[in-house]
Amino acid sequence: MKRKILVAGLGLIGGSLAKAMKKMQENYILGYDLNVDTLQIALEEGTIDEICTDLESGVKKAEIVFLAAPITETIELLKQLDHIDFEHDIIVSDVSSVKGSILEVANNLNNTNITFIGGHPMAGSHKNGIRAAREHLFENAIYVLTPTTECSMDKVGILKEVLRETKSNFIILQPDEHDEMTSVISHFPHLIASSLVHQAKKWEQVHQYLPNLAAGGFRDITRIASSNPKLWQDIFQHNGSKMSRLLQDWINEMVTLKEFLDKNNKEDMIAYLDQAKKYRDGLGKKKTRGALPSFYDVYVDIKDQPGSIASVVQLLADEEISIRNIQILEIRDDINGALRLSVTNREDQKRAHSLLKQKGFEVTIDV
Repeated sequence: MKRKILVAGLGLIGGSLAKAMKKMQENYILGYDLNVDTLQIALEEGTIDEICTDLESGVKKAEIVFLAAPITETIELLKQLDHIDFEHDIIVSDVSSVKGSILEVANNLNNTNITFIGGHPMAGSHKNGIRAAREHLFENAIYVLTPTTECSMDKVGILKEVLRETKSNFIILQPDEHDEMTSVISHFPHLIASSLVHQAKKWEQVHQYLPNLAAGGFRDITRIASSNPKLWQDIFQHNGSKMSRLLQDWINEMVTLKEFLDKNNKEDMIAYLDQAKKYRDGLGKKKTRGALPSFYDVYVDIKDQPGSIASVVQLLADEEISIRNIQILEIRDDINGALRLSVTNREDQKRAHSLLKQKGFEVTIDV
């Protein structure tokens, strides 16, 4: 008999989870969403096996439930599940990027049939909705699990097995440490990116040509400001205290920088920038600690013309060098741009460097 799994919320994240889990023949995927069109698309594309238009009847059929909704909605869904009379035990998980608020509710559920295991697959896309869902979205991504205080590791093992085809890297964290780390590396940068955009918008009143110059680095560091405003307000609401503390730290940091500038303190400014450079350059290079896997980068100068990226990728594919990530840096019409390719080990990095050099490409690597 197949294992029945309900995914409640078939947007980018929920749809991608459903696609990945459906690759396992033993999984039977039920889909629930408030948008009827989304459900129909998911069924027609084979993302799910069955449509559920009523949450209660759907979860009663399932052994495992994923709540793929914004944080506030997830909390409300959890409260609804708490009042359902189940005939069997179920495992419930979520995908929220803030775990404290979710686990506070989950640890106080009265329904003994429910085992809750918080989840946060740390991957996404600038696109959204069921059409953007991809079965490989979470491949090699960190997938954080935050079990409730009463959850057994056997149940965690079951959830990992169900999610095996996501090909994620699972780690278990306490809710508070998860929220603190994501505040620093994800939530707070979004707030700063939005503030930088607001500053540029104000200066546009003085310099009308400013938007034409706001490319390259500015567009790169403010890209996340283009994300869904309502979704991010929900995140900030549920992680507000940590965000406020980080914002105060940032204000203090900016006061220090202002003093360096006002006093023209050359040595302190160089030291400050050098410390930042060394720390940034070292991110991901430590092999014994840290949640993220280490990657090795190869930088290739390419022209902005059809087929230039494909030719590089094909050369590496022919030599069976696996590319984990690709990023285009500072590319403009008719001039050279930099292609950053991330591979998983030093040997592949050296092989890629040697191969591309032989083919006439300008290539650099970090050593």
